Amino acid sequence: MQKYRRRNTTAFTVMSYFTFFAGVFLFGIGLYNADNLQLNEKGYYIAVMILVAVGAILTQKVTRDNAEDNEIIAEQERRQNLSSGE
Repeated sequence: MQKYRRRNTTAFTVMSYFTFFAGVFLFGIGLYNADNLQLNEKGYYIAVMILVAVGAILTQKVTRDNAEDNEIIAEQERRQNLSSGE
């Protein structure tokens, strides 16, 4: 039986969380400093909002995939233990 491989590496998981939290942090800094917004600053906020959206989507995907992978690996280990016990 072939052993199941996780879909996401640790590096990808860390980068997805980092992207989300970095976007939220940068957006918070921007909101704190937002007294008078010029046009180039509005473009900055749009870019940060896109970064937060991508980070949120990646974080959701990684969390879901990791949970599914844990279930599949646990099921494979359970089957292997049952077959080796016979």
